[in-house]
Amino acid sequence: MDFSLIFDNWELFLTGLGNTVWLVSLALIIGGILAVPLALSQAYNVPYFGKLSLWYSYALRGTPLLVQVYIIYYGLGQFESVRNSVFWVLLKDPYFCALLGFSLNSAAYASEILRGAIVNLPKGLIETAYACGMTRWKVIRRIALPIACRRSIFAYSNEVIFMLHGSVIASTITIVDLLGAGRRLNSQYYVTFEGFITVAFLYMAIVAVISLAFRQIEKRYALT
Repeated sequence: MDFSLIFDNWELFLTGLGNTVWLVSLALIIGGILAVPLALSQAYNVPYFGKLSLWYSYALRGTPLLVQVYIIYYGLGQFESVRNSVFWVLLKDPYFCALLGFSLNSAAYASEILRGAIVNLPKGLIETAYACGMTRWKVIRRIALPIACRRSIFAYSNEVIFMLHGSVIASTITIVDLLGAGRRLNSQYYVTFEGFITVAFLYMAIVAVISLAFRQIEKRYALT
C-alpha cells in the first residue's frame, strides 16, 4: 500500500470530506424541520394531512435512497416540462438533487422516530396539562414536543449515522464526496486499496465524533 499517494492527494480527500459534511448536515437540518409537522400530523391524526404524512413516510422509507436520488436527478430531467420550468436551474445541479433526496429521506425517518416518541408519552402527563387549562397547541409546544425530542435523541443518533453512510450515493451522480474522492484516487493511479481504505478511516473518524457528541447530549438532555 502506497501511503505517499494518500498524503500527496490530501486536498482531494479534504474536498470530499467537505462535500460529505455539507450535504449530510444540511439534509439533517432540513429533514429535521420537515419531520416536526409530519410527526405531529400523524400523532394527532390531523384530517387529510395525517394520512398524507403516513403515505409519505411509507413511500420514502419503503424505497432505497439510491432510487430516490436517481429519480430526482435522472428521472425528472426526462420530462420536457421540467426542463423548461424555472426549477430546472436547480434540478440539473447534482448537489441540489442530492440534498433534496437526502432531506426528504431523512424527514421520513426522523418523523417516525418523533411520532413514536409523541404517541408513547405518559397519558397522565398530557391529561394533567389539559386539566391545568392548557390548549392542545400549548400542550404540544410546551410539553409533548420538548419531551418527545429528548426521548428521541438516542434513536436519532442512529439516523444521523445512517444518513452519513447513505451519503455515499452522492458519488454516483458526479459529486466528489468521500467515496468519490477514493474512487478518483484509485482510478487515477490504478490502485485498489489506497483510496477506499482512506475513505473508510475518515468515515470511522466522523462516526466517532458523532457518537461522542450524541453521548454528551444524551447525558445532559435525554429522558428514559
